[in-house]
Order: sequence, then C-alpha cells, then structure tokens
Amino acid sequence: MMKNLLEFFTLEQMLQTLPTGLFLVDNHQNITYWNTEAERITGYSADQAVGRHCSFLEGIPCGRSCGLFEESIPKPLIGVPCKIKARDGRSIYLLKNVDYLRDEDGKIVGGVEAFIDSTEQKECETELRREKLGLEKKVRQRTAQINATRKRLRDILDAMVDPAYIVGYDHHIEFANRAMEKTFGPLRGKICHKTFFGFSAPCPWCPMPQVRKGKSVCQERFYETVGRTFELCHSPLKDEDGHISKLAVFRDITERKEAEKRLLAANRELDDFVRTIAHDMRSPLSPIIGFAEFLRDNCADRLDEQGLDMLDEIEKQGLKALDLLEDLLKLSQVGQLEPPAKAVDLTRLVREIQKELRAPIGLENVTVQLAPLPPLALPETLLSQLFANLISNAVRYAGSAGSPIEVGGKRSKERIRYFVRDHGPGIPEKERERIFDVFYRGSTRGKTPGTGIGLATVRKIVRLYNGRIWVEETPGGGSTFWIEFPLSKSS
Repeated sequence: MMKNLLEFFTLEQMLQTLPTGLFLVDNHQNITYWNTEAERITGYSADQAVGRHCSFLEGIPCGRSCGLFEESIPKPLIGVPCKIKARDGRSIYLLKNVDYLRDEDGKIVGGVEAFIDSTEQKECETELRREKLGLEKKVRQRTAQINATRKRLRDILDAMVDPAYIVGYDHHIEFANRAMEKTFGPLRGKICHKTFFGFSAPCPWCPMPQVRKGKSVCQERFYETVGRTFELCHSPLKDEDGHISKLAVFRDITERKEAEKRLLAANRELDDFVRTIAHDMRSPLSPIIGFAEFLRDNCADRLDEQGLDMLDEIEKQGLKALDLLEDLLKLSQVGQLEPPAKAVDLTRLVREIQKELRAPIGLENVTVQLAPLPPLALPETLLSQLFANLISNAVRYAGSAGSPIEVGGKRSKERIRYFVRDHGPGIPEKERERIFDVFYRGSTRGKTPGTGIGLATVRKIVRLYNGRIWVEETPGGGSTFWIEFPLSKSS
C-alpha cells in the first residue's frame, strides 16, 4: 500500500504538502528549491527566492558560519535556532534542521534546511523571563512587606485592650499580647490546651482544622482559671512562608452573660404576667359575648335596627378581642405566632379596619384611599393591630389637614412593602427614630390624645417577623410610614 502511495505522489507533491518550511541550496548557497510552507513563513514566493543567495534572508548566523558547509561541525544539525527577516520586515525566529545533499557517489552537491516558525515561542520565553525577574523582585519586596506587616500586627495586638494570642499548628503559643498575659500570665512557648484547660490533647472544640482551611470561627467559652466568660474569634494568620497560624482575640462578656440571664428571667416573668392577664381577661369576655348573643336571639323584636347593629358590633369586637388574647397567650409561650397556611387578604382586612374606625374618620371628615394590597402570610390578628394603629395614628394626627390618607403596597422578587401616607404636619427628622419608642410622643402632637404605645406595638410586630419599619417625609408635607418584610417570611 505504501509503495503504491509513493508511486502515486511525486517528490515535488510531497515536499509541497509538508507542514515544515524547506529549501535546498547548491554548493554556492544559492537557493534551488523553496516549498509552500517556506513561502507562508517568510512571505517570499518560490519565484522570489529561487536563484538567490540564502543570505538575502539576513539570517543570524548567516554565511559560511551557519554551519551548513562547516566541515568541523558534524551533520545533521538538529534544532538550531536562527533569526531571519521576513519579506514584510518582521524578524522571525526559526528552529531548523540542516544537512548535506549528496549525489549517488556521496559527493556533496548542496544542502537542505527544514525549519518551523518559533517566533511566538521565543516571544513567550522572553516574556516569561521578564515576568520571572519581575516576580522575583516582587517576592523580595513582598517578603519584606510581610515581615514589616507582621511586626506591625504584633505591635497593634500589644496595644489592644482585648486579650489576643497567636498559636501555631503544633498548638504552641507563638505570641501573646500584654492584655492576654495580664489576664492569664506568661504564655509564650506553652501549649494552649494544657495551659487554659489542663487537657493533655487538643480541646474537643478546637477550631484549628477550620482555621487551617481559611475559615474564621467564633466561640463562647468559660475559663475556669480566671473565672471569666469570653467571646473568642479565631482567624487564620498566614506567614511569609504560607504557613497558617491561628489568631485568637478574646472579648470579656462575663457581665453581658449575667445581664442576659437577668433579662431571660425578666422575660419569663413578663410572659407569666401576659398569660395571667390574658387568662383573666378571657373570663369577662365570654359572658359579654354570651349576653350579646342572648339579647340578639331573645330580644331582637324589641330592638330597632341601630340596637341590633350595636349588638352585632359588641359580639364582633368581643370575638376579636378573644382571638387577640388567644394569640397573646401563644406569643407568650413561643415568642412568635406561626404564620397561617394561607396568606391574609390585606385589602379586605384594611377595609374592615376602615369600618371599625368610621367614627374617628367621620369626625375628622377625612377619606382613606386604599390601593390593592399584596397578601401577606402572617397572623391576621397581628396584621389587624399593625394597620389599625398606623391608620388611626394618621387620622388622629393628620386628619384635620383635610387631605386623604393613602394606603398601598408593592411586591418585588425579594421583599414586600406597604405604606400608610398622610399629608399632615409631619414629623421632625430628629424625632423619626424616637417615635417608635414606648410612651414617646412627638412635638407635633398638640392636644391630640394618645398613650405613645401604638407605634411601639407596630415596631414590635414587624420585628417579630424579621421586617423593618421607618418613616419618611411625604412630598409636600406629612409622613409616610413604610413596612417591609422579606419575601421568604411573608409569601
């Protein structure tokens, strides 16, 4: 098969299809043959090259010194670097193989050169050498910077009020700042787990494996040797050789933990109080609701339409108060009511609140403009409290201005927002944070009655469900209260 192929292709055809530049010269170094790849690499066609002395390529080295006809240099020459000038003036780097051409009697009749373009490789090597020198310089500079930084770090740690120490992978303490040694005594060179806890092996909670992976770990730990509780932050600290040590910074939280215990005790007492009040208030509510039902069932023929409406309202408000007390009992037990399975129709809820507030709304001769509200999956009793407080607050403080009160909302991919906007006297900027404090009443209240609890209640409900509330000035005057919940908690 190979013989057939060789017979099919002429030598000229095979030389022209080689992916390597190739040319032949006679004994005077005049070019006698020039293939297609040589044309592509140099830009010279065969017509432009054949017959010329090969030195027209301005090769380095060139002439007799190229090695082709130097008898002292054994042939063939393999992988010889060379630089020539292409037809467009560019310098091209070549790697070439060189050998004699001999006739049938072994007499040298010329030479052959086969070459490939190594310009890109040469440029890469030059760039790599340049980058290597630059990197070596940067490494020296960086090493000096790291050493200086390490010294500055230790100086900073020494100046800190909080205790801090550095421990190596072998658990030996490499450095302890003044505050650390003032609290625990001399530590440098000691083993941390043995010194702090008397353990013969690393502590079960040792964060060194996570720190070695580049992670920071925070813990709370009681140290019996000094009788204090500390919050520790363990962070990776890499030295100039890339070795990771652990930097531990202590924060004394003994007093804070004691305060937390007292606060938890106070909260338990408050929960007990809420449960007691809710339980006690259910007792009078049940007969109130029952009497309203009795009057409606047995005395309806003796009451006019207004009286019947009042009985319905007594029963409705009694049941609503009973629901609220039930939720307060649950809230005191678990700290947060479970969201309902189905989102609450807030548009319907706010319309009901409007009806309940029709007396103060009518007294102030104000209108409430309600836009469709996105539904929200939170307990309806709490949402009722939230919007009732905001709307009644707007009616009370801004209704006399005669402008409408606007209620609206919008939903995005990540959050859901609602607003209650009025066009009244507004709230001074310096008071906008304090108005959510319990019993605080702003300077614009005038003679308007109120306890200063409503907005504090609203903020508490919003915070229970990871939301936030704030107030902004309404363009043209007035206040706009914004409520925002993360969608994951409200969808």
